[in-house]
Amino acid sequence: MNSDFKQNSRSTYRAKRKKTNIVLNSLIIIVLALIILVAYNIFASGSDENAVTKQETPKQEQKQAAPKEKKAEETKKKEKFSEDKAAKEEDEKQSEEATASEKADDSQAVVSDGGTSPNVVKTIENPTWKPVGTTQTGEHTAVYDQSSVDWQEMLKAVSYATGLDSGNMTVYWLGRDKTTTNASIATVASKDKLLKYNVYIKWVDGEGWMPTRVEELAEIQQ
Repeated sequence: MNSDFKQNSRSTYRAKRKKTNIVLNSLIIIVLALIILVAYNIFASGSDENAVTKQETPKQEQKQAAPKEKKAEETKKKEKFSEDKAAKEEDEKQSEEATASEKADDSQAVVSDGGTSPNVVKTIENPTWKPVGTTQTGEHTAVYDQSSVDWQEMLKAVSYATGLDSGNMTVYWLGRDKTTTNASIATVASKDKLLKYNVYIKWVDGEGWMPTRVEELAEIQQ
């Protein structure tokens, strides 16, 4: 009987021990699974954060670069504006100098009453008048064709002598002055006909047409 009791006790002990080992092993497996899960979550979140940071970095760099690009563009615009302004001022200065050099010195003009006809109010001659320049080369022959270079250069000399701008000048006559060689005469008036002139010009080789006399007229006779 004692032997049966001992045998039963051993079997019970072994069964309990086996059960305990199973429980312990299960707990260990659960703990290991939890550790693996937590570790995975930590590494996964770290990778996501790195990815987000990497994705956001170009945007941040782009935002930082934008003000620099904008500032560079504004600087470039300011420099171009300054260059354009300087070029415009230089062009205006050259234009003023050219106009000043072409303008006759009226203080030395010699004015006398009357002229070649009763229609002439007064005659003006000025020793400071100069040839207006020319683009023509070679032997010159006066050309009275409105589309010719010679015609335009003659009108330039007329404007120079009278002070009438070409846009405010009506040409009634422009032809050869038969009283002298290489000379022409023009009859012109302002658009409102308040200023009326006979203008005598002559050709200077290599230098163009030069005014020699201006007659102020009482009226335009056609």
